[in-house]
Amino acid sequence: MNKYFKTFLHRGLLFAWGGPVVLGIVYLFIELSGEHLSLNGIELFIAILSTCIIAFVHAGSSVFPIIEHWSKVKSMFFQFLCIYSVYTIAYLINSWLPFDWKILLIYTSAFVGTFLLIWIIVLLTVNQLSKRMNQQLKKIKK
Repeated sequence: MNKYFKTFLHRGLLFAWGGPVVLGIVYLFIELSGEHLSLNGIELFIAILSTCIIAFVHAGSSVFPIIEHWSKVKSMFFQFLCIYSVYTIAYLINSWLPFDWKILLIYTSAFVGTFLLIWIIVLLTVNQLSKRMNQQLKKIKK
């Protein structure tokens, strides 16, 4: 089995439990805000399963940036594709996001912008850390 696929599964399984926990926290805060939630068993099951899948895919997709023979753009594209598709499908299935093209366009724009911002921050941070480590190695060699 491909080592990256194994890593995807491993990371996904490690963090899959986090989705339902976050869902519970969100529902708790909604309830504490005075808004009463009324979910039947099927809606609750779908919400729990959806957040479990979201957490699994989100954590698993962190494998794409470590695939050495892929470019950063290819890694970013596949990570984006995985995360965006699973979030969007789950949000639509749970009616957390209405199926309205205008709202989907706003959601997609915000998602793309946030995703790119996070990627840029991570790349800049990693590059800066690499420069510092290389400078320290050069000092050690001297």
